[in-house]
Amino acid sequence: MSTFTPPADSEPSSQTPPTLSIPLPPDRLGIPMDVRLPFTMSVAFIAGLGLGSSHGSRNAGFRYRAENAHRFPTTNTGWFLYHKSKNYHSIIGGVKDGVRMGWRLGLWTGGFFVLEDVVDQARRGRRDFLSTVTAGLTTSGLYSLKGRQDIFTAARTAKTALVASLAFGLVQDALYLAKGEHLFYVDFVMKKIRPRKAGEALQLES
Repeated sequence: MSTFTPPADSEPSSQTPPTLSIPLPPDRLGIPMDVRLPFTMSVAFIAGLGLGSSHGSRNAGFRYRAENAHRFPTTNTGWFLYHKSKNYHSIIGGVKDGVRMGWRLGLWTGGFFVLEDVVDQARRGRRDFLSTVTAGLTTSGLYSLKGRQDIFTAARTAKTALVASLAFGLVQDALYLAKGEHLFYVDFVMKKIRPRKAGEALQLES
């Protein structure tokens, strides 16, 4: 009884089939997420530290002046000690408020960029102003919820977040286009315009 032997061409090939590599969109601002996140949080912390220190120092000085308004010094030595103590309280109050505001601003900024990246991943790598606006409105909603703001204050916060995130997102999109990258909504509009222009050109030729 004869056995069937398959031809040589039908034997499985040891070579693996080539895989198609799909290029991923470039990182936002040309900076990877693991670098962009700590950098932006550090910048936000420094900004909050400066603003909080100025505000806290001024308030601490006013508080010290109000608490000692009933016992102002009457001698030069007394005034020297008074201003020295006032400056000390102002510095301590400024450092405390500066560190507190710096951490708060840094954490909220980091949360915004994390949300922006999450929305990008959820949209299959599409990085444009829609993700930025979504992250901005979500962050403002969480901030209003945590601060227990009333509906009017929350609406003003959301409006500010919408304007700021829209402007920031469009700036990033402009940088994309300047580098020669493609944005899906720009490509969509161009596909709609090109057939229309081609049809108008054919009508003019006929």
